[in-house]
Amino acid sequence: MTEGDSPTIARRRVRLALREARERAGLTQNQVAEAMEWSHSKVIRIENGDVSISQNDLRPLLALLGVKDKAVVTDLVAAARISRTRQQAWYQAAEFRDTLTDGMRKLIEYESEASEIRSYSIYYIPGHLQTPAYAEALMSRFEDELTEDQRTRRIEARNKRREVLETRPVTFLLMVDESVLRRTIGGPEVFAEQLRHLKQNAENGYVRIRMVPFSLDASVTNNASFDLLQLGQGEVLYRETGLNDEMIEDREAIAKHRARYDRVWREAAGEEDTIQFIDRQIKELERGNTGTASPENT
Repeated sequence: MTEGDSPTIARRRVRLALREARERAGLTQNQVAEAMEWSHSKVIRIENGDVSISQNDLRPLLALLGVKDKAVVTDLVAAARISRTRQQAWYQAAEFRDTLTDGMRKLIEYESEASEIRSYSIYYIPGHLQTPAYAEALMSRFEDELTEDQRTRRIEARNKRREVLETRPVTFLLMVDESVLRRTIGGPEVFAEQLRHLKQNAENGYVRIRMVPFSLDASVTNNASFDLLQLGQGEVLYRETGLNDEMIEDREAIAKHRARYDRVWREAAGEEDTIQFIDRQIKELERGNTGTASPENT
């Protein structure tokens, strides 16, 4: 176990090790539940990371799964102990559990631990870079699907995510479709404020941003925005389409998204050109001409 592992990282290592051991043993979750005299839902919650497993439960489970190496057992038991030391975070409070998806709460938890974040967006500025006014304007578009309380809590969550991420060291790469920098969500004033905030973050080094221009014949994905988060020695994938989202930890799926992201990042407009494009958009918005900036030099 890496010295200094956080409860989040420790819990993730334990649950992934248990799932991989179960799959190697050729056992289903139901079979494990029956052998351990647990409910099926308990196995699911442990493997999903919704609950931490106790040391007393972990040892017989490892024996059942054929994990006998003393060093491995000792390491996982120590990680299980650390994983249970966490205190309740803000996103685990009842009001957020009731209004945020499981995938979003997991994303927020991982964001607080990630050393690198790679984000790709096809429709709007990612949540943790949104200004309050932009977030409110965006959420208003879902008034038929979300209650007022759900929209309010999601806006609050975005503000909290922004505050947390802007105060901790993290390498953040953002790649956006050109349409994201043209779509005047909230109107010219709100969108201009949002672009100024984005430009400031890029210029102060908090985020590296590149635009995928309309002229570039390359597709990262044609139906979903996603985030890749580096956690310790592993990486996770968060994928979002409208109000639907999911956290993916399948290594093959993550590897495909990472390879595609890295390829298009190299082909997209450079960071300096992208900032210049954003600056031209701001000036056009301030003059009252929405979405008319030319993608020259990109």
